[in-house]
Amino acid sequence: MKRVRPEAMLFDLDGTLFQTETLLLPAYEAAFEQMNREGIYTKGTPPKERILSSLGMLLEHIWQRVLPDAGERVHRRADELLLLHQVEGLKRGEGAMYDGVEETLRALHAKGVKLFVASNGLEAYVKEVICYKGLAPLFTGLYSAGEYETRSKVDLVKLLLEQHGIGSAWMVGDRSSDVEAGHKNGLPVVGCNYAGFGKESELEGADMVITEFGQLIDWID
Repeated sequence: MKRVRPEAMLFDLDGTLFQTETLLLPAYEAAFEQMNREGIYTKGTPPKERILSSLGMLLEHIWQRVLPDAGERVHRRADELLLLHQVEGLKRGEGAMYDGVEETLRALHAKGVKLFVASNGLEAYVKEVICYKGLAPLFTGLYSAGEYETRSKVDLVKLLLEQHGIGSAWMVGDRSSDVEAGHKNGLPVVGCNYAGFGKESELEGADMVITEFGQLIDWID
């Protein structure tokens, strides 16, 4: 990977910037408890490993994996309740960024690198996480599949680059979808190997792999 300072960096959110499980798992339990009370889904809470192993996918694909025995109505209610309980958790101060994220993002911003989020998550979730963690002023744009209704992260990144006229950028993420999105848009990819959700093969093809978020600074300097 050529060490040339990029004009922009595009970050996945879950498993890259944000320790998803610190907010997701309590909300996941609460969502299924509420669906049980409502009588919408009464088969108990699916194993947490199902949703953790699905992070990075589009929501419709996540629920197909987590709730293969349920229909579209249940999937959409699960969407609503998971988001509701996650936002409530954020308001209570729950959820954590990975070590070094805030300091590194501030350093990159100070160096003039434009920062973006490119996530397959819901619009409100992506924006609320960045807002409640006090990082919104550092970002030029927050892009989500939920807002732009893109069918893949490849399409989302393509849209982002076009809308902002970005000439050079790095894609930074922890999933194979991030590697694919970067390379199919002609971007170098930095793979993040510290979340522990995915398989080792997730980052095959990444131009570089980091084990701590702060290592990004070493690479642009």
